[in-house]
Amino acid sequence: MTELPRPARVAVIGGTGWIGRHLPAAFAERGHEVLALARNEAAHLPPGAFRRLDLTTAGPGALAELLREERIGIVVNATDGANATDGWDRSDEEMIAANVHAVEGLLKALAELPRSPRLVHLGSMHEYGPVPDGTLMDETLTPAPVNVYTRSRLAGTRAVLDAARSGRVSAVVLRLANVCGPHPSSAAFLGTLLSRLRAAAAGEPGVRLTVARGARRDFVDVRDVARAVVLAAASPVNGRAVNIGSGVATPLQELVDLFLGVSGLPAGAVEQDLRPVAGLGGDWMRVDNRRAARLLGWSPRVPLRTSLADMWHA
Repeated sequence: MTELPRPARVAVIGGTGWIGRHLPAAFAERGHEVLALARNEAAHLPPGAFRRLDLTTAGPGALAELLREERIGIVVNATDGANATDGWDRSDEEMIAANVHAVEGLLKALAELPRSPRLVHLGSMHEYGPVPDGTLMDETLTPAPVNVYTRSRLAGTRAVLDAARSGRVSAVVLRLANVCGPHPSSAAFLGTLLSRLRAAAAGEPGVRLTVARGARRDFVDVRDVARAVVLAAASPVNGRAVNIGSGVATPLQELVDLFLGVSGLPAGAVEQDLRPVAGLGGDWMRVDNRRAARLLGWSPRVPLRTSLADMWHA
């Protein structure tokens, strides 16, 4: 495995988000320092570890200058058009601006630098779209996204892969399954579930949660994701997409029951409203991790129960 230069300066765009906040500790284990780039500062960041940046409005020239000034050797793009600040209630134009145009601007900025930093771009398994139940989702699947969010995410991924394959940047894309673990985004299903359980724990009566009937999804712990990012940054792999997940398709009803168990709440504390729910991809997701193991030396380590318990206690 190729090692990153020591010490490496790592810029995490979206560094105050759910995944971004776990990356400093993961990179620090390898002796690297992380600078968070985001619109809003976060209380958990130490002094000097933050620079204000909106990737949707920062021009390539200004971004290139910031990366040059901070002596950045690795860039992680952990931004997402649907995030804890903006949520899902965004126009098609806003989604495209965040997931496509901002990525194109980032690629132009990297190409302007005399020595382009290594780029790890975080994509989504939802870019593949719905697949038949039982499918083990590997990287040979032809993406078929079904809405503007997933289509825009796929367009961002393709822009990164095209730039890498043409030699303009050194980059790898990690397509992530559903993330779980401490400090979830409030825009995510698990963030909603956590808030409902906390309401129930506080004595609020009649707490309800809408759960997609029959859906089975792959959930990977955020710290396993952070470890995959560090391995991808150090890897010589270029112009490839790598799927990252637990390799287990967990029924959502089972997930809710498991979360109730680790929280110590009684089984009926939250009423599950089971109904068909339009998802980003489909009702089935199980990730094939063999490419991640072969190219990055990565495999999931954190069990789902541990991930949920840590999320509850964080």
